[in-house]
Amino acid sequence: MEFRRIPGLPPYVFTIIDTLKVQARRDGRDVVDLGFGNPDIPSPQIAVDKLAEAAHNSRNHRYSASRGIPKLREAAADLYRRQWGVELDPETEVISTIGAKEGFSHLMWVLLQAGDAAIVPTPSYPIHLWGPYFAGADTRQVPIGAGRDGGAAYVDGVIAAWEQGWPRPRVVVCSFPHNPTTATAELADLQRLVDWARERDVVVVHDFAYADIAFDGWRPPSVLQCEGAKDCAVELYSMTKSFSMAGWRVAFLAGNREVVGALAKLKSYLDYGAFQPVQIAATVTMNEASEYPAEVNAVYAARRDALVGGLARIGWDVPAPRGTMFVWAPIPAPYAHLGSIEFATLLVTEADVAVSPGVGFGAGGEGHVRFALIENEQRIAQAVRRMRAALPGLAVGAEEPVPAVPAP
Repeated sequence: MEFRRIPGLPPYVFTIIDTLKVQARRDGRDVVDLGFGNPDIPSPQIAVDKLAEAAHNSRNHRYSASRGIPKLREAAADLYRRQWGVELDPETEVISTIGAKEGFSHLMWVLLQAGDAAIVPTPSYPIHLWGPYFAGADTRQVPIGAGRDGGAAYVDGVIAAWEQGWPRPRVVVCSFPHNPTTATAELADLQRLVDWARERDVVVVHDFAYADIAFDGWRPPSVLQCEGAKDCAVELYSMTKSFSMAGWRVAFLAGNREVVGALAKLKSYLDYGAFQPVQIAATVTMNEASEYPAEVNAVYAARRDALVGGLARIGWDVPAPRGTMFVWAPIPAPYAHLGSIEFATLLVTEADVAVSPGVGFGAGGEGHVRFALIENEQRIAQAVRRMRAALPGLAVGAEEPVPAVPAP
């Protein structure tokens, strides 16, 4: 039987490490899982209580609204007003999505078709690369640097690609703080991108998944803070990381009303929105638990410090990220020849530590692994001790490349 679109997908690299992790646990080994970015911090208690209360009301068991109930969209608009000073019309400039991945994927359907092109970062969160592909469009990949200058480098790359004669893209995808590289952008960087896009009739799509996960006193800007942003930009905000509500699948698209309206029209044919008690609980949470993202952020900050500090003590110097729940780590020099898949395999088989191989985020991620801060500080310290024992090449003075680990 023949299929469409699916045959073009490469093997999902992360399943290699996941399979090894599962097998190790079946063998009775205790694997510290720093791979899949699945938050372990509980959702706010008020969300759980309100969900249970609303679920007991049979009126909430019927179909809901694909755009999201009005009070949910109003709560999202209020959040933007409080957090970033951005005014949004909840009726025309905000739509609820069933998680950011669903929203992004269907957004690509309304913005792109065969013959169109989207510019995306490399490395990239996989759906940013494959969402345009599912819509039948081409992707043009622009390198993104890690760290606090990564956002500026990406904007420079987008503009340079245009000046070098690339065909006009229909969409430019960005996401700051960035997964996997943890790159960040300042408001001035986003303003340059908005100014460029407005002049060329390009839509800027900003995935703001880590809007509230930032450290050292830095606050990520929203692209909607930029002058003229609503002329060309939309932004995806998710409750997944900020409120630790991953399984609830509550996110929003906000910004340009034409784009928001186009997605609303498509979704009216595709779904009836999330289960209404989930929407009610999310509404109350944004309105009455606005301090919870700061509590979540403090947990990730402590874990970041534990991991980066621990790696430094064993001879693996990794930049401390300014945002996200990840650490993007260059493979240590004695192991660089292994590549990210083989090095991640070594960690899970020899150290019982699972990480994500960088190449899983596209060719631009090769040479790195990504740690997810989804275990507590004690478990992170345990992982560091195991890696020190499994990576003798990190010892001071180690110069020769370390042999590869035989395939299991």
